[in-house]
Amino acid sequence: MKSALIWTIQIILIPVLSPLFTGIIRKIKAGFQNRVGAKITQPYYDFWKLFQKDEVISQDASWVFKFAPYIIFAVTIMIGASVPLFTSIFSFNLLSDLLVVVYLIALATFFLALAGMDVGSPFGGFASSREMTMAALTEGGLISSLLALALAAHSTNLFSMVHSASSLSIISFPPVLLAFFAFLIAMLSETAHFPFDNPATHLELTMIHEAMILEYSGKRLALMEWAAANKFLIFLALGVNMFFPWGLTASSESTAILTALFLFLLKVLILCLLVAVLESSMAKFRFFRLPDLLLMSFILSVIAIILMI
Repeated sequence: MKSALIWTIQIILIPVLSPLFTGIIRKIKAGFQNRVGAKITQPYYDFWKLFQKDEVISQDASWVFKFAPYIIFAVTIMIGASVPLFTSIFSFNLLSDLLVVVYLIALATFFLALAGMDVGSPFGGFASSREMTMAALTEGGLISSLLALALAAHSTNLFSMVHSASSLSIISFPPVLLAFFAFLIAMLSETAHFPFDNPATHLELTMIHEAMILEYSGKRLALMEWAAANKFLIFLALGVNMFFPWGLTASSESTAILTALFLFLLKVLILCLLVAVLESSMAKFRFFRLPDLLLMSFILSVIAIILMI
């Protein structure tokens, strides 16, 4: 019974909390910009409002445009149920393999790019092209950053990697830190944050993610925005649990679970603060400068792998 309850919490935790952390990021950034900003619960109200609105769908839209939001949202729920959040007892999960998770993320990106191109919008077309370019350049650094931990664990199962990382000595921590910085760069690229993209922009020449969902409205737009928030929280969870795995529990006791949940939320909040500081202290890079930054992510990962070996 307790395992079923833990599994239920594992499944619903990402979609329930992802809008909250999006609101926290916006609130922190507003503070850095000397603004009051909206409440941290504002994304919940925004999604509720969008779910109540009617939809306008282009007559040129195919099934890809209509079903992509459901597919992308479902994929993020599947990934959220497969990664370590607050417990390490689900090592038997077949979807928790490193490559499976990365390719599920790529699947969501693929349908997002298809949806952006489907209605023939010029904004959607150039944004989809940029998105696939960035995704192709990001995957190397993303996989390599996690591969350093996989080599130490002799397994590509995320739960096994977390268990192994928690038992590493202090001498092994510098390469883990290098891998974390590589992962952080890849995370900012995958989740459309500075310096790769501005999630709050509506300038046609700079937006990537927003341009791909420009044709959506109503319920489908809510699902797209919710899926983006889910993806951001998934990357935050991977960042804090794979590289700083302290606080996860292997027990099914209520006290241990509540403590692990508290520590998980605290670690994610700290990483949110780091992301907000980075976004508030730098401008968006020109598109042709971004490959250099992603190459740095890959180089840091390779160095971490060599030091791990």
